[in-house]
Amino acid sequence: MTDITEKTGWLARMRAGLSKSTEKLGQNLTFLVGGGRVEAEDIEAIEDALIGADLGPAVAARIAARLTALRLAGDIDLARVRAVAAAEIESILAPLAKPLLITAFPRPHTILVVGVNGTGKTTTIAKLAHLFQEEDYAVLMAAGDTFRAAAVEQLKVWGSRLNIPVISGAPDADAAGLAFTAMVESRASGRDVLLVDTAGRLQNKQGLMDELAKMRRVLGKQAPGAPHDTILVLDATTGQNALNQIEIFKEVAGVTGLVMTKLDGTARGGVLVAAGEKFGLPIHAIGVGERLGDLRPFDAKAYAAALTGADA
Repeated sequence: MTDITEKTGWLARMRAGLSKSTEKLGQNLTFLVGGGRVEAEDIEAIEDALIGADLGPAVAARIAARLTALRLAGDIDLARVRAVAAAEIESILAPLAKPLLITAFPRPHTILVVGVNGTGKTTTIAKLAHLFQEEDYAVLMAAGDTFRAAAVEQLKVWGSRLNIPVISGAPDADAAGLAFTAMVESRASGRDVLLVDTAGRLQNKQGLMDELAKMRRVLGKQAPGAPHDTILVLDATTGQNALNQIEIFKEVAGVTGLVMTKLDGTARGGVLVAAGEKFGLPIHAIGVGERLGDLRPFDAKAYAAALTGADA
């Protein structure tokens, strides 16, 4: 019963968190369709509304084509439009919904967390650590963004709240050296998971690429296969710019999966669909609030229903 109650509570929070995106898309669809049936001229406008909701032109075109086929076969209304949009979104995202699994042996399972400054990267690390704690994994965090004192202090505060050790160094310390120290400490203390924060500076892309490549080499020498995951944290409020960030960090960091934050602060939550369509990277989790429990593994069906306002 507890699991059911917890899942229901999360679904309600996710719907509430996505309400701005749902409202924007829903209002447009309601205005276009009204309470009656969808006519041929409505479908082009619906396609434009879907693009405006940041789903991307390819996804919007496929939904429009599906609606056209259904209209030719019989009348369709607003509820059917929502259902068709939700089904198409789910079909794109369901294969990409993959929780982070702790599989490395010997431990620790090492996760490099990357992203531009301001995406909520450091807070997301703490929320991921909390998720792993809930699964009874012993966690260690490394403050690898050594160029931002605020990021180091923020991670230390979270570590204190969660009772998780944080490895940090002097300002501007060598991030790869800190990653080495964190790996040694993780092994010595029997940690299951090592979460490593990184710098998010894009002004000097080559410098960032070199730093991340060095961190990856150091971790790989300590444990074959490390880092086992390289997670890109995206801020939903940036809309289509998130796609540019994925492009860059795939190049500089070898990103293996995505976490999207701040879905509660924007009407641009549809960009996750465009990202899934374009890059096909695993989506591990989404965040819809500031609380520790507001980051949870990604559920494509629930997300699609919440975004479109369709029945779950």
